[in-house]
Amino acid sequence: MEKIKTQTYLTAIASLMVNAVVFGFGAVAILSIPALNDHAKYLLPGWIVVAFVATPFIARRIAPRMRLRYWRERDRVHI
Repeated sequence: MEKIKTQTYLTAIASLMVNAVVFGFGAVAILSIPALNDHAKYLLPGWIVVAFVATPFIARRIAPRMRLRYWRERDRVHI
């Protein structure tokens, strides 16, 4: 059995938080703008789909920055 890479674990952990933030951002926007609030029963399910589709791509970009070696390499370059 092949071991799962650390990058995959970090992406999964980051995706939970990213999904909550992306969905929350869109839900607040939809529910707080009166013109969008009238169509919320269609926009919210659509936004849920958009959040689920966008989440892995955003989390994949965040995951490498969660590793200590990223910050060590970054500090060496800037010194």
